[in-house]
Amino acid sequence: MDDGPAEPEPAAAGPVTLRVMSYNVHGQRDDRGALASVVRDIAPDIVVVQEAPRRFRWRARSAELARGWRMLYAAGGLPSLGNLIVTTHRVRVRDSWCLRYPLTPGRHLRGAVFARCTVGAATFVVAGTHLATDDVERVGQARIFADECATVTEPLLVAADLNDTAGGASWSILVHRLVDPAATLGKDGLATFPAGAPTRRIDAVFVDPRCSIEAYDVVATPAARAASDHLPVVVDVRVPT
Repeated sequence: MDDGPAEPEPAAAGPVTLRVMSYNVHGQRDDRGALASVVRDIAPDIVVVQEAPRRFRWRARSAELARGWRMLYAAGGLPSLGNLIVTTHRVRVRDSWCLRYPLTPGRHLRGAVFARCTVGAATFVVAGTHLATDDVERVGQARIFADECATVTEPLLVAADLNDTAGGASWSILVHRLVDPAATLGKDGLATFPAGAPTRRIDAVFVDPRCSIEAYDVVATPAARAASDHLPVVVDVRVPT
């Protein structure tokens, strides 16, 4: 039985702990039942999705995806070209906006999504993007995305499929202002792609240096390997108020 929306979390003076997931769902072309079970088992507060619905009936399909995870559509979809933010009732989305990168002829049009959120007394911004596979195009997109991130004054949480690895130009642009939890916790050897036999860490969650990182993991269960060609990244982060 659906008991309706949960009550808002009471405002508190202390910091708030959030579980944030970055997940490229491969256009939902794999095992959808496994995909739903992966997310529900992890029970994140926020999922930033790459390759989410972006064309016909994208609103209904985005909402359906979120419902299957027992979550809510928050922002993104077609306006951000397949980048999507979904949340639990615990998270209140105050406003959102999307960004589109310049189109390179013959390439795939890409973008980013941003959502300003509150949990209790904590206000923060969640952002997500999926960068190009072409080296030159990807670096240009990373710079545009980083410039937009620099306009955010609240603590910022970024989740992305970078199509680049740590030390690459695009990755370096983002960690210039943000923290890589995997590197901080000594887990940067956990690869995310391809899911069946991962060799590269191209998916990431980056955290504002004002936040505290409590845990980091790449989910490599049999269900995760069946659900997508990427493994999901999960970070527990404490956001200041």
